[in-house]
Amino acid sequence: MRPPEIALNLGTPPEVSPRTSSDFEEVQYPAAESLSRTAPPRREEELPLHYSYMNEEKARRRVPRGPGAAGTYADPLDDQGMDYGPYDDEGKDVYSKMKANKSALGSGRIRRPPPPPPTSLREFVLQNAEHIPPIVYTLLSCWTRFHKIGKAGLVIWDEAHFGKFGSHYLKREFYFDVHPPLGKMLVGLAGLLAGYDGSFDFQSGATYPERVPYVAMRVMMAMFGVAMVPLGWYTAVELGMSQWACHLVALMVLLDVGWLCISRFILLDSMLLFFTFTTVFCLSKFHNQQYQSFSFEWWFWLAATGWSIGCVTSVKWVGLFVTALVGLYTIEDLWDKFGDLRMSTRDQVRHWGARIACLIVLPILVYMASFKMHFLVLNHSGPGDAQMGSLFQANLIGNDFAKNPLEVAIGSKVTLKNMGWGGGLLHSHVQTFPVGSEQQQVTCYHYKDENNEWLILPRWDEPEYDPHGPMKFVADGDVIRLRHVPTTRNLHSHLIPAPITKLNNEVSCYGNATIGDHHDYWVVEVVDDIHRGGKAHVDKIHSLTTRLRFRHQVLGCYLRAANAILPQWGFKQIEVSCDKENNPGDIHTYWNVESHWNERLPAGDPKVYHSPFLRDFWHLNVAMMTSNNALIPDPDKEDILASKPSDWPFLRLGLRMCGWGDTQTKYYLLGTPVVWWAGATSLILALPILIVYLMRMQRKYVDMEPREWDHFLYVGKVAFFGWFLHFAPFMVMGRVTYVHHYLPTLYFAVLMAAHLLDHFVFSSKRLTERTKAITFGICAFLIVACFWWFKGFAFGIDGSINDQWGLKWRSTWNIYNE
Repeated sequence: MRPPEIALNLGTPPEVSPRTSSDFEEVQYPAAESLSRTAPPRREEELPLHYSYMNEEKARRRVPRGPGAAGTYADPLDDQGMDYGPYDDEGKDVYSKMKANKSALGSGRIRRPPPPPPTSLREFVLQNAEHIPPIVYTLLSCWTRFHKIGKAGLVIWDEAHFGKFGSHYLKREFYFDVHPPLGKMLVGLAGLLAGYDGSFDFQSGATYPERVPYVAMRVMMAMFGVAMVPLGWYTAVELGMSQWACHLVALMVLLDVGWLCISRFILLDSMLLFFTFTTVFCLSKFHNQQYQSFSFEWWFWLAATGWSIGCVTSVKWVGLFVTALVGLYTIEDLWDKFGDLRMSTRDQVRHWGARIACLIVLPILVYMASFKMHFLVLNHSGPGDAQMGSLFQANLIGNDFAKNPLEVAIGSKVTLKNMGWGGGLLHSHVQTFPVGSEQQQVTCYHYKDENNEWLILPRWDEPEYDPHGPMKFVADGDVIRLRHVPTTRNLHSHLIPAPITKLNNEVSCYGNATIGDHHDYWVVEVVDDIHRGGKAHVDKIHSLTTRLRFRHQVLGCYLRAANAILPQWGFKQIEVSCDKENNPGDIHTYWNVESHWNERLPAGDPKVYHSPFLRDFWHLNVAMMTSNNALIPDPDKEDILASKPSDWPFLRLGLRMCGWGDTQTKYYLLGTPVVWWAGATSLILALPILIVYLMRMQRKYVDMEPREWDHFLYVGKVAFFGWFLHFAPFMVMGRVTYVHHYLPTLYFAVLMAAHLLDHFVFSSKRLTERTKAITFGICAFLIVACFWWFKGFAFGIDGSINDQWGLKWRSTWNIYNE
């Protein structure tokens, strides 16, 4: 049977009004007063278009106009901290509706309102408790960096170079090196502060005398290594990592044996690492100020990033790799701003101008300032004079160029300087070409030597030079002969290809003081004079200031030295050839008379010699680049210290930093294996993980909230591209490489390892705090135990190395004596 119907009287029903978005969930956000000057008004915003399958009521909700929260598509404060008010895109901003709005709030460290002023010491301690761990790590870093730092009283590895360069600063002698000067000036400053007088020559393996405060100098260099640890901690904090991950980064930086070992000697690497760390730190700080563009903090950290770029490139050119990382970040940042249709053209221009000023102009000024200081300090003649232009050398104290006769004449003995960037002195020696004519070699050489001296003589068919006859000054268009003073052979060219530049003719030395032919004739062509002006104003050739070209009278080719490096049979010197092309603008065909000896002529006037800074700056940088490119592996020699970039990530080879005898304290440059292997493994896993996430997103799986995704990408990009930009150039460059070249690269591998552990473990919502603590404990134990096992590599090993057990974890490590 059907049950009886029952009627209930519930009263008069209320009038039903249309539903609005106010009936839906209201998402509450923190007050915006702590993040901007005024609380911006609420505004209604649309969700992305892929929600269009919902009805209009479900697809809309009302949110406060303020800082975005995780898991929402609320648009946070614009990057000036201001509200633009209602925005009508007139249907143009389609792409921004299709995805979550990008914002600096979606990555990096989560912003929190500043705490109120402390009212008690306890409150002050509680508010600053986050700084206690980095303080502890810094104290531990002092112990690791300073412990037994003076144990080996010998010149260890590259202390032979950089200690010597520091001595040159203290003696103010000009020297030449392939690296920029900032790091070496800091070495000199350390010696000055330690009371060193610059009198030691730092011969490799030599014992330090008592007058050299090498321990104090090492301690000052190690201070840069000490600072790496707190920088690693605070960088992890600014990247938005969890506390566990920050501890992990600090531990890996603190306890890597490679970083520790390289920081304990008088080397440039501790400074290079320090400024690499500061660059990443400043960049991460700047990223976290993007919500308040053009504020004081925003300008400060942008300028600090530029300053750090200038410093790191002023220590070593490897700093250009972290500069490239900042450049990629900036390009992406400006591209995002370019797509923001709410941003005015004026603000777009301001953003571009700020980046150009702080990230291009400021680093260049810092870099140039280091060279200006370099030139001001090294104002005395020294071993590196010949790398510079003749006018620069003439202004060095102790150089006699300014006393040379001014006007060049037949019978003068001269040296000829190539005026191309990085050019050397025309040079010859008794060795012959193994190819081509097999006559005496002619090269360009960057150091002063009697083999650079040439005698200007008349042609063979003219009367011999009479030292008591009338003077004949050299002028434009004169045909001369250049005789090599030590060997008496004549500068010569013929229709034989040059050994390197095959399209040019070979230049050699041929004959002697009585034997020669018309292939020894060279026509002097004046280009101009630095002080007198154009060719029309040059009646006589002047030393130092007149720019010349030498044209072969028979072949019509021009004497040229263009920084092509000869093989080992040419002692890696610069090739000199005869260029068949007449290119008047080719500066590598320009020469000037540098040293000039002629007893029959009066000394010149020193007042006419002046060398502009920009020309000297550019000249030195090209010379550095040329010498750096010449540091290529020698196939005829086995370098047991060298390694290939592919050897580095998984520690295939280490490096013996000193003698390996039983009576010597031994240092071996090798990283903590668990740190290096974890970093390399994380980099291998990073790309597959990203691909899996992208595939799952395409299938509409939601693995993380938008802010988590932004953070995952941001830190991953910093770590991966930082590593790639530091590692890839070494794969293609031809110069000889060593394991210490990987040390700046290692930092980004460490960040990637900490980032992936943080993402999958320490920040996971699925794992318990107990599981996270156990995972961290295992990682920390492995790092500490591995460091303790290999600590002798950095602190020094005494006695026979073969008595040490268990150090050869890979068969390729050359630790034990065979």
